[in-house]
Amino acid sequence: MTTAESDDEAGSVSPAVVLDFLPHGRSDDDRPQYRKQPVAYALGVGEFQLYELVVSDDADVTIGDRIDPSGEPFDHANGITYDDLSSGAASELDYAVEEVVEADEQRFVDFYNDAQPITLRLHQLNLLPGIGKKLRNTILDERKRQPFTSFADLEGRVSGLHDPEGIIVERIIEELRETDLKYRTFARREDGE
Repeated sequence: MTTAESDDEAGSVSPAVVLDFLPHGRSDDDRPQYRKQPVAYALGVGEFQLYELVVSDDADVTIGDRIDPSGEPFDHANGITYDDLSSGAASELDYAVEEVVEADEQRFVDFYNDAQPITLRLHQLNLLPGIGKKLRNTILDERKRQPFTSFADLEGRVSGLHDPEGIIVERIIEELRETDLKYRTFARREDGE
């Protein structure tokens, strides 16, 4: 699949952060060394999509770089699942998700402000680790009074809600690792759902 093909199927490719770079190709690639292409693994920051990117031979790619997966020096991008990541990319994933959430705090604070019921018995807030009925109701009551402005505001106004940023990070990582979740809020599955 080329980058253009993946763009057409899934909309535009969001900026991404490099999780791992294998300048000599994947270790499970049985082709001779001279035929292997450099590969990078990346996390899309918009929809938390995981990518395997074939990289030009002369590329200068470093772990942590913010990149455009559809631009130079990437020949093409394939959407992948967590199980397809290299061990280095898998170990870097938690840090990358934390960095993305921290850098775009308002986006995730707005999730707490805007989350809606999924069914009569289940609310989007209940998908977050450690948030049960009582904590959910406290968040809903507080946001009616005034929208939350930051993670610190959330933590200060909602008794019992510790580390609201870490809760979001934990949920995103769960959505990236688990392929059979019924409800997804942040991470798009490799098959586009």
